[in-house]
Amino acid sequence: MQHDEVIWQVINHGHCSFKMKTETQNFCKNAYNVTGLCNRSSCPLANSRYATIREEEGVCYLYMKTIERAHTPNRLWQRVKLKKNYAESLEQLDKHLEHWPKFLVHKNKQRLTKITQYLIRMRKIALKVKPKLMTMPARTEKRERRREAKAEVAARLDKSIENELLARLKSGTYNDIYNFPMKQFESALEAEAEADLEDEEEEEEEGYEGEE
Repeated sequence: MQHDEVIWQVINHGHCSFKMKTETQNFCKNAYNVTGLCNRSSCPLANSRYATIREEEGVCYLYMKTIERAHTPNRLWQRVKLKKNYAESLEQLDKHLEHWPKFLVHKNKQRLTKITQYLIRMRKIALKVKPKLMTMPARTEKRERRREAKAEVAARLDKSIENELLARLKSGTYNDIYNFPMKQFESALEAEAEADLEDEEEEEEEGYEGEE
């Protein structure tokens, strides 16, 4: 024989593993608690007739407990799947909780409203385009910095070789010897040709201006 008042007295004045005490009020961690508060009317353990709403993978379910199923704990809660439409799910609540206490009906409607609101917010956030954050390990960053430094030194070395070759060619150091790196030589010749072309264009423009 289950006696709700005796159970509540034991839970309230003794130990309850779901109770969380704070300075202002007590909270309940039981997943079936309809309000989340630890009090006589909201306790799912101390009420033989109880109803609550739970959300599982985006779907809302109405859980109902009656005294007739107290002798079978594995079938203690009757689960009813609620429709996704908010108005239709409210009609289902009114139908299944027609003769239940007004407190439970009101609190279940409040809980359904809150769950529906945060499910809508979850869908909106999922549709938004968010920047993907990528982490870089410290070792990888150090290795990349070393590679960049080596590449920069190699680039400066190639440039200095080109400048030195161009200077030696102009001064006639090699005479008839042309056994040097062709890549630097060709780039140096291209740079020299571009410079000569720019000088010729400037001289032509000055000649036109003098005639005018």
